[in-house]
Amino acid sequence: MPIIKHELFIEAPLDLCFDLARNVNIHTKTTSKTKEKAVDGVTEGLLEIGDTVTWEAIHFGIQQRLTAKVTQMEKPHEFVDIMVKGAFHSFTHTHQFVEKEGGTIMKDTFAYRSPFGLIGIAADKLFLEKYMRKFIITRAIELKRIAENMSS
Repeated sequence: MPIIKHELFIEAPLDLCFDLARNVNIHTKTTSKTKEKAVDGVTEGLLEIGDTVTWEAIHFGIQQRLTAKVTQMEKPHEFVDIMVKGAFHSFTHTHQFVEKEGGTIMKDTFAYRSPFGLIGIAADKLFLEKYMRKFIITRAIELKRIAENMSS
């Protein structure tokens, strides 16, 4: 099971970073390259524990849908969402926020299992893990830009 970890320092308050990361409207702005949009469940505003959201996006040139559920939340330090329906066999995305002098460290841990057994494992090695790492990092950088613009 690949595990992608990423950390980023954001010059913005902890509460702001936490709320932006769980904001459906901000999520669509930070994933604009894949044309991601919420089409079912919570489709705008802040996600709370127990909420589900179905995202529609274009990955690898194919329109896909994925439904995630927020299963844990410890405001304003951590929330976890899991895939309940979609292209992966499974995934767990842990979002953590640590207050540091002058801002917040945002940590993403994305653990997933590809579908299709050995073919999925080969896809991970060839391209999927790299693609998902870039997706997570790009989203984090966009979230940082938004948060720092709002807090300056």
